[in-house]
Amino acid sequence: MTRTVRSMLTALALGFAVYFVARAVWWVEQPAAPLLMVAGIGVYLTSVLIAVLADSATHVRMPLWAAVQALVAGAVVPSLVSLALEPAMRVAGFATWYIGAVGVLGVVCIVRRRALFGWAVLVVLTVSACAYLGVGGAFNLGLVGSITWITLAQLLVFFWDRAVRDTERFADIQRAVSSWHATQLVRQRERRLRVQMALAVAGPVLGRTVATGGHLTEEERLEARLAEGRLRDELRGASLLNDAVRDAIQDARRRGVMVTVFDEGGLDEVDEARRAEIRDELADVLAAVRSDRVIIRAGRDEVIAVTVVGRAAAGASHDEDSVDLWHEIRRVAPDGAASAQ
Repeated sequence: MTRTVRSMLTALALGFAVYFVARAVWWVEQPAAPLLMVAGIGVYLTSVLIAVLADSATHVRMPLWAAVQALVAGAVVPSLVSLALEPAMRVAGFATWYIGAVGVLGVVCIVRRRALFGWAVLVVLTVSACAYLGVGGAFNLGLVGSITWITLAQLLVFFWDRAVRDTERFADIQRAVSSWHATQLVRQRERRLRVQMALAVAGPVLGRTVATGGHLTEEERLEARLAEGRLRDELRGASLLNDAVRDAIQDARRRGVMVTVFDEGGLDEVDEARRAEIRDELADVLAAVRSDRVIIRAGRDEVIAVTVVGRAAAGASHDEDSVDLWHEIRRVAPDGAASAQ
């Protein structure tokens, strides 16, 4: 069976508890009230078992009721043991077992994230031990050890929790770095694809231009302008493009429409499925456009992802009446069709 940190700590706590109980039952002299001694042993053993095992399989933090009973036991056990013995016998080795035992109970409370109850157990133990043994006797007979254990337990829990938080933070950073690296790989692939597409589009035109010394036919000049526009689209608005949008823009330009594409992050944080819907809608709008000039803009708006504006030839004078197309595509799909004017 795999040994976890929790199981090892549980075994350690139970081992110390059994050790102190063994010390308690190893009477050198008969107690004046043995039933009280037995009751003290029984209360302690029950309390430590509850403190260690209550909900330990599912939660590190001890249940509140278990912490309360541990505090009550920490106050009751020293009195039961001390009242079971004659005053002269209270400093015997077997009689002071409760100091270390209740100290273990306080450590269990702290380890199980009930620090307030752990320190309260130490306080009641200190008061009880000093009351029955005297201040000097209590510290000489084991109270210093209990204080040291509880202090060390608190420090270890503090540093352990801090280490866990640091580990979680480093894990988050690692995930972020991995995500960033994956994003960079995707962008590199996209850049390579764009370069390959640019070469495929512009290569033949450039080759023909060089071969003819710049003397191109009208058809070749048109193809050169189309290639230039397509390269500009890839640089300015690649996220808006798919094959359907590219073909629609190409067809519009062949009809004499001036098409300009601007991507200012309108599709950022839009999921891929919605992006595909936006591009398909954009392709449909461009296929039906009859304006002289069309501007496609993907701005950083919380509602609108893409705006398509069509202007007539008179639009050069910035006359508002020259706008003959205004189509908005939302970032989130509306219940009906995208709004259009």
